[in-house]
Amino acid sequence: MATTDTHNFNLDLNLLVEEAFERCGTELRTGYDLRTATRSLNLLTIEWANRGINLWTVEQGEIALVSGTATYDLPATTIDLISQVIRTGTGTQQSDIAISRVSNPTYASIPSKNDTVRPIQVYIDRQAAVPKVTMWPIPDATQPYTFVYWMLKRIDDAGTGTNTQHIPFRFLPCLVAGLAYYLSIKIPEAGDRTQFLKSEYEEQWLLASTEDREKATLTVAPRTSYI
Repeated sequence: MATTDTHNFNLDLNLLVEEAFERCGTELRTGYDLRTATRSLNLLTIEWANRGINLWTVEQGEIALVSGTATYDLPATTIDLISQVIRTGTGTQQSDIAISRVSNPTYASIPSKNDTVRPIQVYIDRQAAVPKVTMWPIPDATQPYTFVYWMLKRIDDAGTGTNTQHIPFRFLPCLVAGLAYYLSIKIPEAGDRTQFLKSEYEEQWLLASTEDREKATLTVAPRTSYI
């Protein structure tokens, strides 16, 4: 018997919520049911931002640095930066130079914050509204500098009933399990299922997050010391 040879399965918001309600032993019946489930779903994806790196949300961005200006805004959707470089030149003359990230106490302890030369450090101020980055030293005018970064972006909102979710298909079981757990806390008749749904959610999260990780080769070599 032939297979479908298709790979398009997904769940729009309505189907996702229906599945979660069924796991709670009840049904999606009213507009309020959909509204409260959508709210829980948005809270669930915000929780995922706190659980670690969601690789599908990594985006590259860049900021053209201005001579004499130390601080710049990041996109409001930025959760955090995972790596960053200072880029000089263009085309075949382009060069990316690693720039280290420092903490607030380290930046605060720098005595010469107004030095101007190519930046070698960056302080990331994770404000609630608009995150900011501050360069040190402050960019000078000897050549153009570009701050190139890779950021974790906030997961898209749940949307309306016809929207699919901003996740890879691999995370669908985890998303459904997490929503069922969240709903069971709010649905009185599902209270006896809460602990089971929570453990199922944690198991699905472990499976999905373990798969969604960097798979680059890691080489560990012993350090040789010479006396």
